Amino acid sequence: MEKTLFIVSTPIGNYQDITFRALRVLKEVDFIICEEFKEARRLLSKFKIEKQLIELNEHNENEVSDEILMMLLEGKSAALISDCGTPLFSDPGHLLVDLCIQNKIDVVPIPGVSSLLTALVGSGMDFEKFYYYGWLSPKKDIRRKQLLDLKKRKSSGPNGETIVLMDTPYRLKTLMEDIVKLLGPNIPCVLAFELTKEREKFYRGNTGNILSHVEKENLKGEFILIIQNK
Repeated sequence: MEKTLFIVSTPIGNYQDITFRALRVLKEVDFIICEEFKEARRLLSKFKIEKQLIELNEHNENEVSDEILMMLLEGKSAALISDCGTPLFSDPGHLLVDLCIQNKIDVVPIPGVSSLLTALVGSGMDFEKFYYYGWLSPKKDIRRKQLLDLKKRKSSGPNGETIVLMDTPYRLKTLMEDIVKLLGPNIPCVLAFELTKEREKFYRGNTGNILSHVEKENLKGEFILIIQNK
């Protein structure tokens, strides 16, 4: 395992979703790179793993990536994890991976849970071809322009284009209001809410009635939104 960076997927809400391979790697590497100490310690404590932790996030990525690279070049092995799910997917770490590849350090992905695929397979929508847009801007005017740009996208499929959106829990209601206003209330839509957790639920229907659910139930939690842009 010398001079190796493992990209380890961890559960997105249910600890039972971790793989045997992920646990083995986390136990065997010299140190673990995490997004936040608090989340990493909670995960590792659950599985009784004690390791040196190095925090890497959007605030210190440039500086810390160089430090980690030197440790790997010395022959050590490391595991990169995010707060949950698959690292690098809307998370920091890209710079570190680039540096490893440039310096001929092995980069080994350890596959596991992905919120994107979990949402798609449970949505009931056709996703043989889909467009992952990801996170929208937190700024109102930019976000609305992004939604209007998505509305203009054309698809050759008979059912239009399946589009995947993400945002923070506290912006769910605002996002749904913008979508109903700009794209319309009758767009086929699925809200994948609190995936793999006790409150997991798929809200299926159209944008209008899903907004009603969000308002009526005061929904606040992790989510992925899938719309069929016709």
